[in-house]
Amino acid sequence: MRVCIEKLTGRLIECQSGGETQEHLDTLIQNAVNAGHKPEDVEVKFVTDAEFAEIVEKMKPIPTYSDLRRPEYPPAADYLDGIVKGDQDQIKKYIEDCLAVKAKYPKT
Repeated sequence: MRVCIEKLTGRLIECQSGGETQEHLDTLIQNAVNAGHKPEDVEVKFVTDAEFAEIVEKMKPIPTYSDLRRPEYPPAADYLDGIVKGDQDQIKKYIEDCLAVKAKYPKT
């Protein structure tokens, strides 16, 4: 596997499999130049599967507090059900559950 990485950010620009010559690396540089990068701003190299996995892992976006909270909030239907039934305990539990999620993943 060969990769072309933006030096400043470490961002993967392109990867290709096969081919293990300098000519194949030069192709990656030319592709980056064609995409608007300066040759001195990119790094091309051969990497192992494990190294490639590390590069890809670094590119994953860092989840926001909203991303983390969303799947843990209780269903809004629980709140609405409590309102319709006039069940103050159910409404209170819903609010407490939401506040617990907010406390677990505070805004930063």
